[in-house]
Amino acid sequence: MLIKPRQLERIAILSVHTSPLHQPGTGDSGGMNVYISETAKRIAQRGIEVEIFTRATSQKDPDRIELAPGVTVRNIAAGPFEGLRKEDLPAQLCAVTAGVLRAEAAKREGFYDLLHSHYWLSGQVGWIAQERWGVPLVHTMHTMARVKNLNLAQGDTPEPSVREIGEEQVVEAADRLVANTEAEAQELINLYQADPARVRIVNPGVDLNTFKPGSKSDARHELGLKPNAVVLLFVGRIQPLKAPDVLIKAAAELIRHEPELRSRLVVPICGGPSGSGLAKPEALHTLATELGIIDNVRFEPPSNRANLVKWFQAADVCVIPSHNESFGLVALEAQACGTPVIAANVGGLPTAVRNNIGGLLVDGHNPHEWAHVLQKFIGDPELQKQLQLGALDHAAKFGWEATTEKLIEVYEEAVISAQERRQLA
Repeated sequence: MLIKPRQLERIAILSVHTSPLHQPGTGDSGGMNVYISETAKRIAQRGIEVEIFTRATSQKDPDRIELAPGVTVRNIAAGPFEGLRKEDLPAQLCAVTAGVLRAEAAKREGFYDLLHSHYWLSGQVGWIAQERWGVPLVHTMHTMARVKNLNLAQGDTPEPSVREIGEEQVVEAADRLVANTEAEAQELINLYQADPARVRIVNPGVDLNTFKPGSKSDARHELGLKPNAVVLLFVGRIQPLKAPDVLIKAAAELIRHEPELRSRLVVPICGGPSGSGLAKPEALHTLATELGIIDNVRFEPPSNRANLVKWFQAADVCVIPSHNESFGLVALEAQACGTPVIAANVGGLPTAVRNNIGGLLVDGHNPHEWAHVLQKFIGDPELQKQLQLGALDHAAKFGWEATTEKLIEVYEEAVISAQERRQLA
């Protein structure tokens, strides 16, 4: 019998370890925050109310905050408000789950039509709430322990087995698993034995109204950059996984091969320490000093969107040397501003960056190879123009509207799947 999905009226989104209200680029805030915020706003614009549950990180956090019309963020008190690392959060999952369940218990039965959890910690809460509420669970991993452990940076800390087990449980429980790319879908299937029939690919997007081309000279003037500077931009959290050290080492190689670049080369590092990078917050500063290029490196705090757009517009290229990325939103944001991207050929980056179209992909993390590719880019104005045009064209295919449309299709599938499962039971 053909089952029609019931009209979605209200969904709950779980983002336990980081809030969409937090500034991306530091702590545990990054592309996932942007993803949740941008899709939630657009889901609400389609007439579906959204409530986002996250863990309160300050006593000053109100219980409820309106993120946008139709989107409410609910802060759940669980454990210490401040100073709790993401690695310590599993011990607080019972408290978070209790808070989420209490919030639902105060509503009428069937208040939420669906749960969408983000990252494995949220998936653990969603697994319990799904059974309690009798609603389907959609889950997005964003990153996975087994993938990260296969691509560890030198000296980085492996993900613990408790996370791997937790991810396995969420994969088993979810009605639908949303993968950012085909590569991530295959990782779910091959590394976690996910049922291919429950895996759906939905590419993340970019806000094309905010991230757009502008005057390079004006942006450089506002940011205090020389008109003739060669600007190699890094945007992201400062941690071994993101590999900003590869860019700094490659920049030193560039200057060694072309000493005349020293007076023009600028390497802005925009972001704050995160994850295992918190153990050595001065490591990049020390590295740049040891390599003799500290005067060429600008350490910038995490930027709001308006300032970030200026950095993209001012840069000659955005460099993403990560050891792994499930997608790489920064790559799309840079390209939407007309800035080519040179990125590691790993994870979802080959989807976010089409090689020789909007940027260049580099195999491995050898600084000498990165310096060679950067040197080729800097010395070829025609290549730069070609990639600038290709970057704009590529980014234009990734609006958040398309992402949201596909997500809602996945939600409707999950509702049907859950109804079928209940009928069989």
